Amino acid sequence: MKSFNPIEANLPKSNAASEFPAEAKSCYHEVKLPAGSVHVFADENLFAGLDSRIFEMANHNLQIPGIRYMGYTPDVHVGIGTCIGTTAVWGMNDGIVSPSIVGSDIGCGMRVHLTNLHRRDLQDLRLRRKLVNRIEKYLPMESHKKGAFSDLRMDHIVQKGLKGLPSKYLPDSASSKRSPSLTHVERARFAFDPEELNAVQETYWVKGLRQLGTLGGGNHFAEIQYLEIAEENRHIAEQWGMKDGQVVVMIHSGSRAWGAMVSQHYTSTAARAMKRLGLGTSDPKLIFAPLDSPEGRRYTNMMASALNVAVVNRHLIAYAIREAFLDVFGPSFKMNILYDLMHNYAWEEQHGGQDWFVHRKGATRALPAGHPDNPEAYMQTGHPALIPGSMGTASYIMAGLPSGADNYHSICHGAGRIRSRSATKRLVTVDEFAAALKVGTEEEVIVNHNSLGVILDESPQAYKDVDQIIGSVTGAGLASVVAKCRPLAAVKGARS
Repeated sequence: MKSFNPIEANLPKSNAASEFPAEAKSCYHEVKLPAGSVHVFADENLFAGLDSRIFEMANHNLQIPGIRYMGYTPDVHVGIGTCIGTTAVWGMNDGIVSPSIVGSDIGCGMRVHLTNLHRRDLQDLRLRRKLVNRIEKYLPMESHKKGAFSDLRMDHIVQKGLKGLPSKYLPDSASSKRSPSLTHVERARFAFDPEELNAVQETYWVKGLRQLGTLGGGNHFAEIQYLEIAEENRHIAEQWGMKDGQVVVMIHSGSRAWGAMVSQHYTSTAARAMKRLGLGTSDPKLIFAPLDSPEGRRYTNMMASALNVAVVNRHLIAYAIREAFLDVFGPSFKMNILYDLMHNYAWEEQHGGQDWFVHRKGATRALPAGHPDNPEAYMQTGHPALIPGSMGTASYIMAGLPSGADNYHSICHGAGRIRSRSATKRLVTVDEFAAALKVGTEEEVIVNHNSLGVILDESPQAYKDVDQIIGSVTGAGLASVVAKCRPLAAVKGARS
């Protein structure tokens, strides 16, 4: 198949960008491919540097029957079957669900908590190291010891999400029904037909429970940060309870063993449906099934179960981190949830008065003020959109804008890789990584590993410039910055 060069591609103005102000159009490109158009939200420099394979993958995705829209965020990079940074949309009447466009870590997403600490309270490097050590005590990377969480039932978590947790795990309200833990999230519970759960083997129930409240490896992390409020959105930050210098906790993780099981088993199920129905594209790794097929229904049901596990997993990670902070700072410490959202999923949404089935793979939903899907607490401002950077760089908290409707209210989900893990280990030295973390200075980002070599593949040099990514999002009119989050300490699992 022909390789697509974005520089040589025809880039006419699309209807999606027709209402953008002139300065936004330099951050928007419509790339016409043989199978259709992909809408790319990136500034000129990022766009010019995109790998041609990204457009090959877009052309494959656009061959899926009935696709109505496909967009790329500025952090887009090559994945399996579908690029990370993709929004893909179908109508509900002839809809498709694609495990490839959901991603293998179903429900992977972000969570931020606001604390009552200021940056100066963590200025002492020894205190930050002590805190990181305490977090490691409470927060396993891969699995809990046998017998942990004996008061939890995995079937309740899978079917009820956060509403399946006992009240002791909802520490932010005397009334569990009004707990911010249940209201300051995209959804506290994802409803589905539980019949398919009868086919799940016992080993997955056991492993799923033991991995609840664990971080995992790769790019997953828990990071201690402090805020720098954007002056133009200070009024929003104040409504959200955010202040300059405030210490926050940012968490990135997904559905762990349960989601991996769903992805592996039900992707194969969808592949069998493709064979039975005579469906396919130029890429044999791109898997999908009609929403109304038995296989499509089975996948969407089990995907919802993984979304329940993912949001509970991040909640329990935060619960563990709160315990560590209490050990260090005592009972006066407070850590209230700001928001929890996902960037790997597919579900039904309403846009322009119509119902659509929207996939986001490595893309974050950013709803503007007044959008009916906002939680009540954020109806006047739009919900916080949580965008992590790479280790040693800033992360961002954003608010969606009405013009974000042109990309179905999808923005970036992070910085986006520019190097594979193997290439990063080959091209980046430990000394370069240490310099990025400011090791040996008063501004050092404390990490939970004595040797940086074990997490070298997660160094900032493996990723795009997050500031440039955010600049493309704001330049395209998709969202605006409410706060920049500067890192103080990071906890990461080592990749096996």
